[in-house]
Amino acid sequence: MLATFFHPSSYLGLFVFLTLTGCGMPIPEEVALVLAGVLSNQGVLRPEFALLACILGTLAGDSVTYAIGYHWGRNLVENHPRLSKMLHAENGKRFEAAVNSHAFKMMFVSRFIVGVRATVYVTAGVVRVPYRRFLMYDVVCVSVMVSIVFFLAYCFGDDVLNWVRRAEWTATLAVAAVVVVVGIVLYRRRGAVVQAILDQESSGG
Repeated sequence: MLATFFHPSSYLGLFVFLTLTGCGMPIPEEVALVLAGVLSNQGVLRPEFALLACILGTLAGDSVTYAIGYHWGRNLVENHPRLSKMLHAENGKRFEAAVNSHAFKMMFVSRFIVGVRATVYVTAGVVRVPYRRFLMYDVVCVSVMVSIVFFLAYCFGDDVLNWVRRAEWTATLAVAAVVVVVGIVLYRRRGAVVQAILDQESSGG
């Protein structure tokens, strides 16, 4: 009976599974969302309860990730320069202000990008984004993403998992391309400014 209660095809099982994926279990959360949508379509689960379990489980996992960053993240950043460099946290207050200003955008975009979701949510904890604000943002982000995947699976079946993974990789590559282009532009602009200063100093000398 207990095994059935916690089985991934039960409401509590979906909640626990999604909480664990949010905490770092190496299985995509989309697997549970697609399973919930398909089982709801087949009448095994009630759609409204399955969707609620998925949303609450995802929020719980995100909250645990945030808590890890909040309670232990600062020590990790201070004691591991590579992690600090990866998060671009070398500038302290400037870094915190940037994350706080763009927290919602970072959280929303990260839900559709492979491999950065946990990093963004840990970072939100590290810079002490107020938990109420974090949770409010996360409710919006999770509700949108989870509902899309759930209802696609409900309507079109388990083939949706492949569509979602392809869409995530496409979004990841698109964001990476934008970052590269912006980086090149900023690098060239910085080079032009430096060259202009050098030319001015040369002419003045």
